[in-house]
Amino acid sequence: MSTLTLFDLDQTLIREDSDTEWTHFLIDQGVLPKEATLKKINLYMKQYVEGRLDILEYLTFQLRPFALFPRPQLESWRAQFFRERILPIITEKAKELVRTELKKSDYTAIITATNTFVAEPIAQAFGIPYLIATQLQEKKGVFTGQPRGTPCFREGKITNLNAWLKKRKLKWEDFSLTRFYSDSQNDIPLMSRVTEPVAVDPDPVLLKHAQTKKWPIISLAD
Repeated sequence: MSTLTLFDLDQTLIREDSDTEWTHFLIDQGVLPKEATLKKINLYMKQYVEGRLDILEYLTFQLRPFALFPRPQLESWRAQFFRERILPIITEKAKELVRTELKKSDYTAIITATNTFVAEPIAQAFGIPYLIATQLQEKKGVFTGQPRGTPCFREGKITNLNAWLKKRKLKWEDFSLTRFYSDSQNDIPLMSRVTEPVAVDPDPVLLKHAQTKKWPIISLAD
């Protein structure tokens, strides 16, 4: 029997929301209008924290810049974004936890609502071999600014994980242990599906739920 370890990304392995940081970065590059964009970000983050985010509406906003700029420019910005915004918010505790899980787990993956373009270099930085994330739609190699398939959010994480398992000819029953680390109430559906859910610096709703269910609660803050 194998073991599977899953990590949420934002506010779990890193101390901020990478989607939001990416949008702030684009604002700072002068390519998105500051006031209107910040107003939208604040609205969607409020809805996310309250557990009532409409993920498709959010993605229409969040992914639109991918259709506005050529891919080489996006990739150049991503490299700068990773250096300046992401590396400084990866804690030693997070890196140590990942190293530990990589040694003892047969399969280790990040599973996140963040899109693959933003999340890929972060997964690589942690040395995590698998990434299950919201997919970007492309036409002839050009991003359309729309998601492809089911967004990897709430119950959508289970849908995407099941597809990932099926692609590798694996089933839940193949694992003697499945573990998922997350900070968010939005991940309670998947946390309730695994054998060992772990709350990481949890939001108030997840904290109360974890305490009731007697789930482990840890912190990765330095």
